[in-house]
Amino acid sequence: MIQLQYIKENRDECIERLKIKNVADVEQRIDEIISLDEQRRALQQKSDAVKAEQNAIAKEIGMLFKQGKRDEAEAKKARTADLKGEEKQLTDQMAAVEQELNAKLISLPNTPHLSVPKGKTADDNLEVGRFGTMPELPDNALPHWELCTKYDLVDFELGNKITGAGFPVYKGKGARLQRALINFFLNSAVDAGYTEIQPPLMVNEASGLGTGQLPDKEGQMYAIPLDGFYMIPTAEVPITNIYRNVIVDAKDFPIRHVGYSECFRREAGSYGKDVRGLNRLHEFSKVEIVVIEHPDRSYEQLEEMKKHVGGLLDKLGLPYRILKLCGGDISFTSAMTFDFEVWSAAQKRWLEVSSVSNFEAFQANRMKLRFRDEKGKTQLAHTLNGSALALPRIVAALLENNQIWSRPDGSNLHLDGITMPECLRPFLGFDKIC
Repeated sequence: MIQLQYIKENRDECIERLKIKNVADVEQRIDEIISLDEQRRALQQKSDAVKAEQNAIAKEIGMLFKQGKRDEAEAKKARTADLKGEEKQLTDQMAAVEQELNAKLISLPNTPHLSVPKGKTADDNLEVGRFGTMPELPDNALPHWELCTKYDLVDFELGNKITGAGFPVYKGKGARLQRALINFFLNSAVDAGYTEIQPPLMVNEASGLGTGQLPDKEGQMYAIPLDGFYMIPTAEVPITNIYRNVIVDAKDFPIRHVGYSECFRREAGSYGKDVRGLNRLHEFSKVEIVVIEHPDRSYEQLEEMKKHVGGLLDKLGLPYRILKLCGGDISFTSAMTFDFEVWSAAQKRWLEVSSVSNFEAFQANRMKLRFRDEKGKTQLAHTLNGSALALPRIVAALLENNQIWSRPDGSNLHLDGITMPECLRPFLGFDKIC
């Protein structure tokens, strides 16, 4: 949530930054917030004046009774009753204004960093780096969904039978590959100084509000209305909410956590060739890194997180590119986001596998996550998170890019299996899927 003080003191700047995110009717929305705050303050002043008058009259009544001026005292008591009614009315009005003000504040997205490029769609994102070597495959190379069927790695139809589309069943070496990637990602993060967390897979409404997943305007979260819980879309939600309503010690910065979890997303409106196989799922595995940092150092931390994610992809031998997201593609909560995309050789397209974001104080303001500065004053911390990494498209790219084709008879191409990266072999127990 954008800080109200920032909105009031920097109205024009706030509007210009939100325009980068293409926020509709932004001037009107900002002015409504400022107006509601003015109403709230005016009502508070009236309420304070009424309370002060009540306190003064209470003292007068005592004195009047002592002086034997009963009639005057009774008149003052009658005035006190009127003031109590007025105070209740003002309190009710204030509550209504505060509720409307809070609703409008919560509905505003985060202000993007000034360096975020303008744009409306993913086509306007800015490529800032490309790494690795593109593999060369024969024209008849198989996409990962065919490889999964051929080597019995993932059963999409069985998942459809048990649950529905988008809930695959991993089998044999496919399941071991999942487990190997999770262990590799977790161990790499722990070696880099992150503390491992195993979070719950469901959160309450306060947690969803804290990190900005709620209100869920796009209906992407799986809700459990009977208990008031939500299935997590990412481990970011429970891990970051560890620090909801907490004042952390500044000497502990940066606070780094890593957690593996299953992630659940309805992916409403997703269809077509881009969702085939592992490209887009309703349930998938992901390792998430979360950092709580001092505001002065959060963008340095963002660069460190980018290096960590890039290092994982380098070790996996996957060619990738980094995109700086434009205002129209950046998330509701983010101030700056970099996406990592790996090259899918058989599909001949880029697949997003990680987003690394700085939310600045947006989540911290919603969660009341603070720290004490050197003068003992509390300030909002900055929060960051990143996928390190999401598994489905990593698995897809590994299977597709590492296909081994040969001509054993000198003429026809033959698929000899899929080579596994060196970094995964200690966890897998095999070098090749065949």
